[in-house]
Amino acid sequence: MTQKVVVVGVGMIPFMKPGQSETYPVMGAEAVRAALADARVGYESIQQAFASYIYGDSICGQRVLYDVGMTGIPIVNVNNNCASGSSAIYLARQAIASGDVDVVLAVGFEQMNRGALGSNFHDRPDPLELFEQQKEKLLGKLDMPTALTTFGGGGLAHMKRFGTPMETFAKIRAKASRHAVNNPMAVFRKIVTTEEVMADQVLWPGVMTRLMACPPTCGAAAVVLCSEAYAKKHGLDTRVWIEAQAIATDGLDTFQSDDMRNIAGFSMSRAAANKVYEIAGIGAEDVDVVELHDCFAHNELLTYEALGLCPEGGAQKFVDDGDNTYGGRYVTNPSGGLLSKGHPIGATGLAQCTELVQQLRGNAGQRQVQNARIALQHNIGIGGAAVVTMYRN
Repeated sequence: MTQKVVVVGVGMIPFMKPGQSETYPVMGAEAVRAALADARVGYESIQQAFASYIYGDSICGQRVLYDVGMTGIPIVNVNNNCASGSSAIYLARQAIASGDVDVVLAVGFEQMNRGALGSNFHDRPDPLELFEQQKEKLLGKLDMPTALTTFGGGGLAHMKRFGTPMETFAKIRAKASRHAVNNPMAVFRKIVTTEEVMADQVLWPGVMTRLMACPPTCGAAAVVLCSEAYAKKHGLDTRVWIEAQAIATDGLDTFQSDDMRNIAGFSMSRAAANKVYEIAGIGAEDVDVVELHDCFAHNELLTYEALGLCPEGGAQKFVDDGDNTYGGRYVTNPSGGLLSKGHPIGATGLAQCTELVQQLRGNAGQRQVQNARIALQHNIGIGGAAVVTMYRN
């Protein structure tokens, strides 16, 4: 028997550009206090904590949480590339579902620098070296940042296979800006048009402009999970629970398929989503609202198909028909997503959870998806991990 896990508290702070935010301990502690207040529990009730980040030394989680309280609880630091935040939620959920504990905190934060992502260690093998070798085989040598070539390359493969025009990615970016304008937590709240996205600085001719890539961002978010029995006993909010969750890592097809979409995590995301649908007994057709990992507009398009929101090869029509926004089949990234809300890596998965819980509670204000009852979250880290979570009300 596993315990039903409910999300009783969520909290986040406004995301900001590098150099404009507080330090990571200040940001992280503020998000934790917001989640605790939302849950109506004190830090003394927390039995375990998981802290996610990737740009920081060891025990940053302790540094953040010691400013909230020093109760001697286990604190585990989580680094799973860009899927770190959802990985922290996964571990917290497992701890509760197993019956080991009743109340667990997950917090994610990132204090980022400007510019493209890169390694801090140059005297040892790069953990992405196998991916870089495969990209060079498929794309040739490219003098561009690794994330750009990974997800841009995945988009390019889709363009070549299905005839998807570059304009489709621009439409996705424009949609993100329209959603973010109603999100006070988003770093970019200016609406941009498809034409403006297409006319922006070219990063990869015929493939990508600057606005199609998410910006480095600083921020923090946190969630409080507990067993349903504990929540009922203490009069906590039991409206939103985790129906199913799965983590997938790379399979052999990542390198053997000679498909850049899989280097960008397509098959990994599809495996995690299919597992969630199997566990829940609910398919993609039943989902109302989705927060997915749009670090690049290209990855949002690939993820539509990986999650089964549309058929493989059907993403252009899905976008053109408006089935990815209000009034369509699904509302994807009502928060504005990583493209407009921002991507403070360790906080991203927690921020996605925060948005979806607000949606399922009916508390999302102008972003509210009407009659939202089933929500899907997708968070991916290349190298790799894909975490898919289904929430219900």
